[in-house]
Amino acid sequence: MSLGTLERSAPPFFKQGPSALSKLALYSALALFLMVADVRFQLTGTVRQAVATILYPVQWLMLQPVEFVAQGSGYFQSLKAAQEDADAARKQMTLMSQRSIQAEQLMQENARLRQLLDLRTRLETPAQAAQVLYDTADPYTRRVVVDQGRVAGVELGAPVLDEKGVLGQVTRVHPFVSEVTLLIDRDQAIPVLNIRTGVRGVAYGDPVAGHAGGMELRFMPANADIQEGDLLTTSGVDGLYPPGLPVAKVVRVERRADSAFARIYCAPIAGVQGARHVMLLKPAAEPMPARPEPDAALPGKKGARK
Repeated sequence: MSLGTLERSAPPFFKQGPSALSKLALYSALALFLMVADVRFQLTGTVRQAVATILYPVQWLMLQPVEFVAQGSGYFQSLKAAQEDADAARKQMTLMSQRSIQAEQLMQENARLRQLLDLRTRLETPAQAAQVLYDTADPYTRRVVVDQGRVAGVELGAPVLDEKGVLGQVTRVHPFVSEVTLLIDRDQAIPVLNIRTGVRGVAYGDPVAGHAGGMELRFMPANADIQEGDLLTTSGVDGLYPPGLPVAKVVRVERRADSAFARIYCAPIAGVQGARHVMLLKPAAEPMPARPEPDAALPGKKGARK
């Protein structure tokens, strides 16, 4: 039929084919038959295996992005967990280190306190314990402040000891605290006795670092029998320090031909740089009172002036 004409022919009557409902029934019955046959006789097992083998590479390739994302998220999660565990372990190690240092300090402090108690039991002089609070602010002196004062019965001039030996002397007493001048202070002097020879002398404070930062035994003859390593103890001639307390050890002896005296440098036995707990002894003798003024001492003198 040419375009633009009115000629039309009717469609064939028998070319319509089966209806949709018939197709549905047929395919349903065929599917049911195949399922029953597959269950009873395993007809499609070989075909299924072949199709699964052919489709396996496609399935593996399609699953790779999913596995990659899952592995990546797992890696980051494990990395985060590892970092958290490392931080926790580092904090635990820091805490254990601090506890170890504190335990070591407590052990050392306990040992020092035991030595102080042992020393106290061996001394016949009354004593009381004290704790060093801080060093004084004066940079030209070597003094510390302890937590016992006049209220606790501390007296002026009281000897101060640690677990090893003489540390210094109380030079100022306040109601609740006291100042202790250490042996290495330049204004401090203590009578000593050489245990090996029995020779007495006076040791003065010597804070100069080049001289071992300790003490100097002065006014000893150049030919005096004194050697490095000699132990010096309190002689007790001053009436303040009990005799026999360890004071210092001789570390260097210099004898010069142009001097009649030897230069003898000593190192204190007590921990003058890091003492924490000390013991205050009662002075063996009362300190000398200050000399009164002439006018105040002689009441009749004022009348004589008149």
